[in-house]
Amino acid sequence: MTAATQNNASAIELDGHDLPAYCPNPAMTSWSSHPRVFLDMSHGETKCPYCGTHYRLKPGAVVHGH
Repeated sequence: MTAATQNNASAIELDGHDLPAYCPNPAMTSWSSHPRVFLDMSHGETKCPYCGTHYRLKPGAVVHGH
C-alpha cells in the first residue's frame, strides 16, 4: 500500500495485491482508528464511509473477484 499523504487532496493508491481493501489501513495510527470496514473497489476508487479517506487503484491494477 502506498500512502503519499493522507488528506482529502491525495488518495491512497492500491495495487491488486492490496485487495481486499479496508480502512483504517496499516499506515494509520491505531489510537485514532474507527471500526474496520472493507471497501468496494470495483469502480477503481472509493472513500471510507467513516473517515473519508480516498482510495484508488493504481493505473493497470487488476481487481479479481470484487
